[in-house]
Amino acid sequence: MAGNSQRRGRRTSNKKGATVGSGGQRRRALEGRGPTPPAEARKGHAKQRAANAKVKRATASGQSRRPSGRGAKSTSELVAGRNPVVEALRADIPATAVYVQQYIDSDDRVREAIKLATDRGVPLLEAARPELDRITNGLNHQGLVLQIPPYDYAYPEELAEIAFSRSEDPLIMALDGITDPRNLGAVVRSVAAFGGHGVVVPERRAAGMTAGAWKTSAGTAARVRVARATNLTRTLEAYQKAGLLVVGLAADGEVELHELEALAGPVVIVAGSEGKGLSRLVGETCDLRVRIPMPGGAESLNAGVAAGIVLYEAARRRA
Repeated sequence: MAGNSQRRGRRTSNKKGATVGSGGQRRRALEGRGPTPPAEARKGHAKQRAANAKVKRATASGQSRRPSGRGAKSTSELVAGRNPVVEALRADIPATAVYVQQYIDSDDRVREAIKLATDRGVPLLEAARPELDRITNGLNHQGLVLQIPPYDYAYPEELAEIAFSRSEDPLIMALDGITDPRNLGAVVRSVAAFGGHGVVVPERRAAGMTAGAWKTSAGTAARVRVARATNLTRTLEAYQKAGLLVVGLAADGEVELHELEALAGPVVIVAGSEGKGLSRLVGETCDLRVRIPMPGGAESLNAGVAAGIVLYEAARRRA
């Protein structure tokens, strides 16, 4: 009877299709889905729910309003884009979460970002593209976004206390009108290299500890404190009352760097912007204004380079 034949290989249906268990042939062949993602990246997994809750708490605390002024925390920051996120993770910049777009086209950068985040224990959160567009204000995030926690600024007086607790004379850098985070990061790196005790920046119209500053500091921002001053002039006056000499860097300074013996004692070195230099009130507050000899004829140096030169001279005299 038709359909009941027991002959081997007999076709019992005219319907064509893939061989059972083959996954399809040629164009219809199934592609591998790659290695299993970590639990934090799997939608609906308990570890991802726990990571989401942790990030929400961190975001809420970072974006809540805090009293402004010395010691206040900055708001959290987002780094968007595949290359920036990978570079930030390579530089060990602090992170509270990595957002990965749903159904993202994975490439080497995405895989490296996920691996770096997993190795560091940074939560991986899956998000739809509209959500990433919203939190980045429409930036070209390419499906990857890194969240950086708010920086916990010190109080200016804490920097001197750090030195006194080590039975050392304070060596502090203060920045006046420096708006480039990379300059701030370079100064932090020089302070770490030459044994300084911290950096002071104004609260307004000045660079803060952003991802760019962290990256330029090459990891030294993890051990050098940065303090934020509500009013830089008053902060410098408070340092003077505590026995510190305030030295300003200026192209027309009355003393050359190699003549400045005061660098061996408690001192605050103030650097201004390359274009405008020290502001009027800050310049008037300084006990001395020092110039760096430049026989090559350059008119000025940026704050990062100038700070490195002066801090080296201070370390040489203290040695």
